[in-house]
Amino acid sequence: MPERTKIRSGLSEVWIRFLVAIVGLTVAFGAALFSTVTRESGHLWATLILSSIALVLATLVGVTTVPYLTQRVAAARVREALDYEVTRAGMVYAALVIVIGVAALNTGNNLLYIIVAAMLAAIIVSGIASAIVLRDLQLEVRLPEHVFAGRTTTGKFEVRNPRKRLPSFSVSVVSLQKNKSEKHWSLERTAFGFPPGRPEKDQWLRTPDWRVRRIAAKPPAADIFQGAAYFPYIPPKSEQRADLQLCFEKRGLYQQDSFGLRTRFPFAFLSKTRRVPLQREITVFPRIEPTDQFFQILPLITGEMESFLRGRGHDLYRIREYTSEDSARHVDWKATAKSGMLKVREFTREDERKLRIVFDNPSAGQVSEKQYEDALGLAASLAWHFAGENADLSFAAQGYSGAPDVYRFLTHLAGLQPEAGASIVDDLPLTGDYNIILTTRPRGTIPTTLWATSYFVFMGV
Repeated sequence: MPERTKIRSGLSEVWIRFLVAIVGLTVAFGAALFSTVTRESGHLWATLILSSIALVLATLVGVTTVPYLTQRVAAARVREALDYEVTRAGMVYAALVIVIGVAALNTGNNLLYIIVAAMLAAIIVSGIASAIVLRDLQLEVRLPEHVFAGRTTTGKFEVRNPRKRLPSFSVSVVSLQKNKSEKHWSLERTAFGFPPGRPEKDQWLRTPDWRVRRIAAKPPAADIFQGAAYFPYIPPKSEQRADLQLCFEKRGLYQQDSFGLRTRFPFAFLSKTRRVPLQREITVFPRIEPTDQFFQILPLITGEMESFLRGRGHDLYRIREYTSEDSARHVDWKATAKSGMLKVREFTREDERKLRIVFDNPSAGQVSEKQYEDALGLAASLAWHFAGENADLSFAAQGYSGAPDVYRFLTHLAGLQPEAGASIVDDLPLTGDYNIILTTRPRGTIPTTLWATSYFVFMGV
């Protein structure tokens, strides 16, 4: 009960302030009109007093009532607020209204006043109509699950109009511009030396000190979507879809916190945009487009791996009938010719086709940016290739948990950056897998136990 009383008293205070503002503006308007009459009658003091009253009342209303009412606007209304941008057509139209309005004031022609009023009414109608078009529209953005850099993929925009009778016209889904990265103050340790400007060993006094400086914050992640998707007509109680073509040139995390619904309906005087808070993010994997280096080393890797596995012993276990899950390379043609049915050879150790891809992340400055990206692309291409070959894959890298899922490894590579740290080659456990190791370590510092079971790709070479 006390809560209801509080709410009602708050609403009554708002209405009281609003009514007082209306009364004050009405009195100010009347005083302004009477000041015009007294000026034409030649009463100088009356004109001065009335015009002063009008100015003071208008100022009081603007200072006391308008901020109070603005602060009490509902949060939902603030979220539904529209961003306005005047178009070129709107600028030309506004210039015409001003020219005709000046001509009407100078000539006193009633027809010009009517024209100006009609033109101003068109602006008001345009604002109301465009606000109605954007009201209550709902947006859904569907993104693909797996995206690779340099490859075009498709997402979807879905715009729904939940209204029962009113359609929407000429609506575009746009990307909103992000705020630039802001700077903030940072307190850092330093040292005070005297005399300043001399080398440390030549200074008379040197004590610990602090300094405050402004540093740029981490720039926001790149937007997912650039451009616009256009919907000419959205009927009531229906939804329209549009394909979203995506192509990312670089790997990494892309995210977007909001999208915009924009329209110029009906006269294109203003471009109105309603912000739709909708958080989306997508991880772009490194490129898996095979390069010349990939085609050069793949036969060598395959050959060495098969030789390694043969050394482990692929003994014939039995010859059995062919099934749809068997590979054609295991068909025994002699047994097939004798029996008249497809026969395949089954080996005792077919399950040992195990492969581990190791990315030894270098420190900053060891390789150029292009060489680093090429190495990441090669690691991703090898992982993707052997995953399609049904190899028993595992992965290793600094900061990676070791999960055998190829998508988790590609996600790890997508966010990787050069960083100082120990090489993973020294602590690499011997699991019996054949290793493909991408590293910058000199050949002479690699443990000898890895040479027999590994193929090395040296970054930057």
